[in-house]
Amino acid sequence: MKPEIELRRIEAAKLAYAINIIEGAPVSDYARKLYARWERGKITGKEMKDALISVHR
Repeated sequence: MKPEIELRRIEAAKLAYAINIIEGAPVSDYARKLYARWERGKITGKEMKDALISVHR
């Protein structure tokens, strides 16, 4: 993955963390691990979303 894409993903994850905290929904350790995998291009956004949904069902 290109470094600039990884940097954009890291910034997107930071923003998502901040929004969740502002809304009163802290980010779980599991979600942080998924975000880290997504940031590095190890999983797709859809895979991350599906994993999070499956945990909360």
